[in-house]
Amino acid sequence: MHRDIKELQQRIGITFRKAELLRQAFTHSSYVNEHRIAGHKDNERLEFLGDAVLELTVSEFLYDTYPGRSEGELTKLRASIVCEPSLVTFAENLEFGAFVLLGKGEELTGGRTRPALLADVFESFIGALYLDQGLESVKTFLKRHVFPKISSEGKLLVIDYKTQLQEHTQHHSMGSVEYRIVNERGPAHEREFVAEVYMDASLLGTGAGRSKKEAEQQAAAQALSKLNVAVER
Repeated sequence: MHRDIKELQQRIGITFRKAELLRQAFTHSSYVNEHRIAGHKDNERLEFLGDAVLELTVSEFLYDTYPGRSEGELTKLRASIVCEPSLVTFAENLEFGAFVLLGKGEELTGGRTRPALLADVFESFIGALYLDQGLESVKTFLKRHVFPKISSEGKLLVIDYKTQLQEHTQHHSMGSVEYRIVNERGPAHEREFVAEVYMDASLLGTGAGRSKKEAEQQAAAQALSKLNVAVER
């Protein structure tokens, strides 16, 4: 089940003037195809727009922040920030997947956590925010949720431990990886989640975080350490 977009607006601290734009940004084509509700649109056009807005705003940030970098260097930096794995990480940190409207088939096959879908939703959200409130609001959002994750060298500070663990276990045919949320603690405004990661029946790592995704990332980091895997940064 998806969560309500009112909760999403509270979470990100932004109130849309046109709520239907935000709803469209989180509406997958499978939902529209299944429900055939008049006026319901999927997020594909917003994704197209958001991709261009992201390219522009990230380019401007890099241009201003790294005056000594060449065109080629800036292009590589931008590519590392707007690539699918990075966008997925941003979307997961904001728990965007929980708010997507999906068709039943897409829901049953794990669409809510599918990387390509999450990256598309992040782009469509940027497109919707641009249409609703303009470029400055997009920049403010990125300054809060994306730009702080870029180091002084221009590298992303976000490390995707879950992907690295998955790739390592698959490469070495070690078995399937499963995450479990085993505890929630603290008051609602300071909720902390505890996650465990298993490979088959063996506990590999435990982690805690302010969101379920963050807890899973920390569990994966501990698992990589236990397996003596060098983390790619």
